[in-house]
Amino acid sequence: MTRVFDDPAAFADEALAGFAAAYPGYVARVDGGVVRAEATRPGQVAVVIGGGSGHYPAFAGLVGPGLAMGAVCGKVFASPSAGQAYRVARAVDSGGGVLFSYGNYAGDRMQFGQAEQRLRAEGTDARTVLVTDDIASAPVEHMDERRGIAGDLTVFKVAGSAAESGLGLDAVERLARKANARTRTLGVAFTGCTLPGSPGPLFTVPSGQMSIGLGIHGEPGISDVPMPSAHGLAELLVTRLLGERPEGCTDRAVVLLNGLGTVKYEELFLLFGKVAAQLAAAGVEIVDVECGELVTSLDMSGLSLTLFWTDDELEALWSAPADAPAYHKVPRPPAERRKVIAMEGTATTAGEPASTASQRLARLAGQALGTAAETVHQHERELGDLDAVAGDGDHGTGMCRGADGAAEAARAAVSRGAGVHELLIAAGDQWSERAGGTSGALWSAALIAMAASLRNRPFYSATDLVEAVTAGRDAMVALGHAEAGDKTVIDAFSPFVEMLSQEIAQGSAAAPALRASAVAATTAAAATAGLRPRKGRARPLADRSVGTPDPGAVSLALIATALADKAGVWASDFGRSGPE
Repeated sequence: MTRVFDDPAAFADEALAGFAAAYPGYVARVDGGVVRAEATRPGQVAVVIGGGSGHYPAFAGLVGPGLAMGAVCGKVFASPSAGQAYRVARAVDSGGGVLFSYGNYAGDRMQFGQAEQRLRAEGTDARTVLVTDDIASAPVEHMDERRGIAGDLTVFKVAGSAAESGLGLDAVERLARKANARTRTLGVAFTGCTLPGSPGPLFTVPSGQMSIGLGIHGEPGISDVPMPSAHGLAELLVTRLLGERPEGCTDRAVVLLNGLGTVKYEELFLLFGKVAAQLAAAGVEIVDVECGELVTSLDMSGLSLTLFWTDDELEALWSAPADAPAYHKVPRPPAERRKVIAMEGTATTAGEPASTASQRLARLAGQALGTAAETVHQHERELGDLDAVAGDGDHGTGMCRGADGAAEAARAAVSRGAGVHELLIAAGDQWSERAGGTSGALWSAALIAMAASLRNRPFYSATDLVEAVTAGRDAMVALGHAEAGDKTVIDAFSPFVEMLSQEIAQGSAAAPALRASAVAATTAAAATAGLRPRKGRARPLADRSVGTPDPGAVSLALIATALADKAGVWASDFGRSGPE
């Protein structure tokens, strides 16, 4: 929903005025739109683009060298008037003729058409190339009835580069038509967009569904289908576009993955990786990529995929320099690519061969990490809900990612005969790699500190276990600068360590010591509900956090309890960890 405005009726005009004020080195405001700020070269073909507002970067953001001379900007989703198109064209005409290019919509055709007729009547050679890239809007045998959506960019770029190179109007028109004939786009929407001042979206998509074949003026798609996975979405888009591959084209294509307003860059990058894999499997060579917001529709949640099938002539124009407020293309000289070595997992730690006791303890540590992963998965939603009270709600998912990575690294280490030192370092590295964030860093530090404490020994005692766990706790304290009472994981970890140390010092076996320590951690974790956070993301929302236990403390207590439940295994294996 658009929230920043004074008068909804003046939204487009005020936005355009602000745009011109923001980019005075690129554009100048004229009646009807914007034109290049610098003077036009005499005799250069004037490429004029345009349509309704609400599609930025189209159309005003594409005015500059290597692109358009001017952009005609109507009201939101409304075609500009014939007078606006005429005045912008007159402002940039320098004797080389005018080429209008815009999406194939009835209102635009009528208004720009009248402007073209008026220019011709006055002796100016004016022509039009319509963009018709949307494969959902009409069958292939009626391409002239199709709409123009994100494929606008390929046509505008080719025409603009051709005009910039000094070609005449005949050549610029021919190349623009060729680019349009080789451009195919398909879009999908997850929700509709909302006009400034309107109470709701122009259309809705049923829950769990996706609308295929949307328009960029708030038009709904032509069909609704169940929302696919990212892989399924990539397969759908690529398959349908390849089915419309123009005859006689090479295997080379420019790919545009366009966000329509609220599908943001990380999502687009994720999807592009899957699109690229689909295209590679189909034998398509990707010449160039544009992945981002290219032609939007206010706040629509949706995206589109465009394939622009090139040849040498079109590639040269596409890759030519361009510099506009919203689009820049800098020529890159050929260079040898850096060799990238793909690394599987974590590198092993060089050193002396692991002792039998260290290998046995490594197997035990691997089992413990597997139990930790199972435990956090069982409580993922609970941990996320706790974190959402005063944080971002990702503690459960983060713990799952980290514990899974650590458990996988541990299994790989055991399979290659690693000792406990090597295993815990590998597990710590992978916990950090997979989880990221604060919890990832803290648990990684704890595991690596435990590795340093245990080292590679011929024999391990219960005291070594206490020292290792204490080292893990101390590493968390040092890294997080937290102490008891700050409402963090330390509020459960410290009681666990203290009870374990006390029980072992009193002669308790490993199994009952672990059970008593888990109870202490669980009790302490519950008590964090009464604390005000002094560290982390919850600190700014301290009042909201009171009454809810700390998710980091709870997750540690849950893991401790799960390990204590298997204390019999711990006791028997740990007791046999001496030399054979």
